[in-house]
Amino acid sequence: MSRDERMAMITRDIPEISLSRQCRLLAVSRSSVYYRPTGESEANLALMARIDAVAMEHPFYGSRQMARHLRREGWDVGRHRIRRLMRKVGLQAIYPKPKTSTPHPEHAVYPYLLGGMAIERANQVWCADITYIPIRRGFFYLVAVMDWASRRVLAWRLSNTLDARFCVEALEDALARYGCPKIFNTDQGSQFTSKAFTSVLERREIRIAMDGRGRCIDNVFIERLWRSLKDEAVYLHDLADGRDARDVIGRWMRFTTRNGRIRRYQAVRPWRGTARRFGRRRICWTSRPACPAYPPANQQPAGAPLTEALAA
Repeated sequence: MSRDERMAMITRDIPEISLSRQCRLLAVSRSSVYYRPTGESEANLALMARIDAVAMEHPFYGSRQMARHLRREGWDVGRHRIRRLMRKVGLQAIYPKPKTSTPHPEHAVYPYLLGGMAIERANQVWCADITYIPIRRGFFYLVAVMDWASRRVLAWRLSNTLDARFCVEALEDALARYGCPKIFNTDQGSQFTSKAFTSVLERREIRIAMDGRGRCIDNVFIERLWRSLKDEAVYLHDLADGRDARDVIGRWMRFTTRNGRIRRYQAVRPWRGTARRFGRRRICWTSRPACPAYPPANQQPAGAPLTEALAA
């Protein structure tokens, strides 16, 4: 029985059992029974109102930045006081949380199949990953499906939540446009291990591979894509909302392909040579294959309209 449940059992108007005896029987301190909260002072209430106003203007402020901001305004406050008051009013900084690849304890995890494999043609191996796209008042999630051999982005989607639906939509779009790969590689995130995602691959008899835990190098090409996208597009624009993010990402995706061929910088492998050893795992990279024939430029994959939440 929890402490709150035991506290609720104490009754003051029972003459047969005193409060002291009730506290002893329920293992509750008498001081907690007699205590009455005094509430916040007028100074703290005024400070909490100011914290709330600043958080509306700068929702990414945590307790440290909030304390520095208020000190610049003349408030004599410390970080720990600000942290307590922010918790009291239910404020928390908006920022990309770590571990977008957290596995679900009930989902199956598949082995990594690309070690030592020579990937020489399109539709041999596809991969997918999720990254953060920062906007003015928060962030969105971007998923992309990429062909390993040609480095082409086959489909992508934006979402304001980390559910599996937008990943499944991107996967189904890529399959409808380009056919089926032999192997599909992802990380161990719960979106990719979900039944909704894996069932799409299993119905088409596509082999499922997953990176090892903490092995971002196992999906190195799409990690390199994220760096290029953010350095060349996302970080150069002040993205106000999801529509701005969709437009900027869409322009960059179209810019990276010219007449069905991938831009030259994407053709350069992160490490030169035919093979290199990372830890105990060996990944073979042979010479770059000719870029396969894809649909014309006016049929290139693009992000679908954002979810109903974005349109609102």
